[in-house]
Amino acid sequence: MYNPCLRQLCSLVDPIKRNPNLSPCKFPVPHRSIPDPCGQDHDLVSVAHSYLIHDDWSKLNALARSLNPFRIKHILLKIRRDPVLSLKFYEWSLNHTPDSQTLETHSVILHILCKFRRFRAAESILRETLLPKVSISELFDSLLYTYRLCESSPNVFDSLFKTYAHLKKFRNATETFCRMRGYGFLPTIRSCNALMSSLLDHGRPDIALSFYRELRRCRISPNGYTLNMIMLAFSSLGRLEKALEVFEKMEAMGFSPTVSSFNTMIAAYCKCRLMNFAVKLKNEMEVKGLDPNVITYNTLIYGFCIEGKLNEANKILSEMKAKDACPNVVTYNILINGYCQMGNGEMGFRIYEEMVKNGVKADIVTFNALISGFCNEGKTKKASYLVKELDSKNLVPNASTFSSLIIGQCKKQNSERAFEIYKAMKKNGCYPNYETFNILIVAFVENKDYEGALEVLKDMLEAWIAPDKMLLTELSEGLHRSGKSRMARRFLSQAGVLRFLPKTFLDLHSCYDELDS
Repeated sequence: MYNPCLRQLCSLVDPIKRNPNLSPCKFPVPHRSIPDPCGQDHDLVSVAHSYLIHDDWSKLNALARSLNPFRIKHILLKIRRDPVLSLKFYEWSLNHTPDSQTLETHSVILHILCKFRRFRAAESILRETLLPKVSISELFDSLLYTYRLCESSPNVFDSLFKTYAHLKKFRNATETFCRMRGYGFLPTIRSCNALMSSLLDHGRPDIALSFYRELRRCRISPNGYTLNMIMLAFSSLGRLEKALEVFEKMEAMGFSPTVSSFNTMIAAYCKCRLMNFAVKLKNEMEVKGLDPNVITYNTLIYGFCIEGKLNEANKILSEMKAKDACPNVVTYNILINGYCQMGNGEMGFRIYEEMVKNGVKADIVTFNALISGFCNEGKTKKASYLVKELDSKNLVPNASTFSSLIIGQCKKQNSERAFEIYKAMKKNGCYPNYETFNILIVAFVENKDYEGALEVLKDMLEAWIAPDKMLLTELSEGLHRSGKSRMARRFLSQAGVLRFLPKTFLDLHSCYDELDS
């Protein structure tokens, strides 16, 4: 389903499509002054300021009860040219006078920190104190109206935009961007990169590209990292030619392609199974004086493994070792999985032994690949041996581990053992996937264990996984042939089962009931 906050981000480009010459109007930055302290307020602000600049916190503690929001705000304004002291006082006031903190006070400290580029501290305040409680509209207005009061810089709005981007709050990031642009403030390219990176992580390369076009319209200059993400976005959408176009234009735009740039394009070629082009690009990378890294080699090895070209994958591994790019756990896992997928678990195990010999620590992915490989070959004893090894390696079996073991037992037509593993799986808080449920039910039907089949089917339905229609038909016919129609009716009478089952299954049992009667 289309995310409404992403739709709002898409709408950024709509006015531009209607009128390419449209430029957003710039509103003047408003100013809201605050009255100067006088009388007792003035005295307390002056005394507190004196204690602060003399680092006399014990005396300041005695004043804590006398400090209200108005006084704290003026103290912060007096020390605003010292971001370290300002932050220290702000944190002190949070602990000693928590009720005296207002949105305006928080805004003042954000202005101070961002003006002096203390972005990490500012983002921490936004994340932990403000964003969970304050709406984007209230926060932006508060920062806007205290902007001139604090003699601030556009960094404060950039920090807000970037924080929303990092948190994947796309609606708020979009609104911040639009409001910033309305007042003539534009985010830095690093902050724009943060939003595009979050969009790519969220699986929305199309929106990332729309936003890139908008930032170019706003004359925000991209950097090399931006272009790498644009190449990644195009390749994710299967538009290899557009990704290559960006790659080839990088130098003309003033950026030399980096190792990351080459890796992005190599991954794009591998995804399209154009391994010759991927290898050629790796060679071109070396000609330009760039050393391929572990990611480069892992990507190529993965590409060859997907193609089933294990010899080519091993050649890349040998080259990798010769170039002192040490293979890591990902490298070995790719190769082990490649061999196991090709039905050669023994070779996968040899790679595992080499991995251990070279001091690379195996993880659960390593063991799952081996266990799956042996189970698919019907070598369940070897798979069981590896499961026992998990304890000694301080690794915990997960859903993939159990699923492989269940599939292995089902292939050996040992449905009872498969069901025992299935129950252990549930006990360990792991949940089967469609394939595991399906193969379990098939095994039970083939062994005419309809009670077990119906129990697994119920769990499958409760996990909101739709069973295969052909499987349901086979189960229905098997129940009828074995005279188990009563068992089927009892199953269908259970609360919550009917709403999950397709109508064809219910109709079939109605027909059988009529025949039986």
